[in-house]
Amino acid sequence: MLRTIDSVLRAYSPFFIKGVLVILPRRADLAIVNCHFWPQGLVVGESLLRFVEKASLRDSVTVITQSDMDLKKVLKENGRGGNATIRSCRSLTDSSSRFLMRVIDSLYFLLWTIANLVIARPKTVYVGTNPPMTVPFVVCIYARLFRAKYYFHVQDIHPEATRVAVPLNRVAFTVLQWLDSITLRHATGIITLSPGMKSYIRERSGTTAPIVLLDNPAVINEDDFKQPRDSDVIFCGNAGRLQHIPLMIDAIKEYLESGGSLRFTFAGGGVYSKDIQTLANSYPSVTYLGRVSPDEAAKLLVRHRWGLMPITDEVTRYAFPSKSSCYLVSGCKILAVCSETTSVAEWVKEKGCGVVADPSVPSVVRKLKQIEEETVALMGRQGSDSTRSDAVLASKDQVNSSLPAREILAFYSIEQHSDILLDLVTKSRELGVPALDQKSV
Repeated sequence: MLRTIDSVLRAYSPFFIKGVLVILPRRADLAIVNCHFWPQGLVVGESLLRFVEKASLRDSVTVITQSDMDLKKVLKENGRGGNATIRSCRSLTDSSSRFLMRVIDSLYFLLWTIANLVIARPKTVYVGTNPPMTVPFVVCIYARLFRAKYYFHVQDIHPEATRVAVPLNRVAFTVLQWLDSITLRHATGIITLSPGMKSYIRERSGTTAPIVLLDNPAVINEDDFKQPRDSDVIFCGNAGRLQHIPLMIDAIKEYLESGGSLRFTFAGGGVYSKDIQTLANSYPSVTYLGRVSPDEAAKLLVRHRWGLMPITDEVTRYAFPSKSSCYLVSGCKILAVCSETTSVAEWVKEKGCGVVADPSVPSVVRKLKQIEEETVALMGRQGSDSTRSDAVLASKDQVNSSLPAREILAFYSIEQHSDILLDLVTKSRELGVPALDQKSV
């Protein structure tokens, strides 16, 4: 009986309003607000789930999310979720849904977030840019009304990143930008991906909140590195409007038609997937695998020597390629296709993990030919076209000896990513992340 009373008192907060006894659930210590939680987000979503599980060991944690499945049931069946309270609404759309339905679904999740923030009344909120602008702004308003803290994880800066791909009405753009700037100014702390994004956030919003840089995690399985690195160039990720896909297709065609012998692998979906499939149907040296899981992508990357990382210059101020971490930990060298002055080019040079080509067909073709020549030299082969091709293709018996330093593997692991989020958000420590020794990078 005493235990029952104690558990009720822990879960609920009784108080009187004008002589009337009112009993409400006690305030949650932490709420995680993210539209795509686990398992939809198999990498970042897994990191958030581990963050939730660790935080719920000592704090009351609520997850406010959206799913196309019974998330509570799936978590229970998999023994996941710790002691967290899951508040998940059903998704009304999928990747094939029309724009109007997506808008309705976004409004639905917005209302769901408002209702559950008021019910849970968390003392601290972690919110990401999924979905952007409106939901983080609602969290900002909640925090002001309920005297809560909130940490804003800015993985893309909107509405600027949206406008690069989709035209926005000037008035709508101005209003959305204003809302996002307010959210940034009042945040307890901000987490983002690159120095360029950090500078732009400060410049545009005028925020004085501490900003920490945190790379996206990568799927890592050391057993994958036992495979031979017997393939050449891979593009793994979203083939969307921001990835220079038409330019890359034209460059690969010109390179192959001029006698190039590198082989290309594409993995991932996107608006240009049909164009990539057409390229693969026309050239035996090009393979298109369609969408793959993060585990399958990790296995593919360790078998390739080079990874393509094309990105539109303008968007590098507002976003950073999520595939960068995956390429780095896989030991794949990176061919970045962007201007030399962008944050992506600076990152590649700083890490010493590849080369940069200007976003033009002639420049990309030149770099591909240089990569081919370097591969031939590395294999110790010179001479005729046939031996040159053999050198590029390499023997399947070749042992992969390019396992990245263990410090890099640990730094980009999902476990490390979730631990850093835990430190930043729940332990209220000074914002900062462990710095890798420059020599190990």
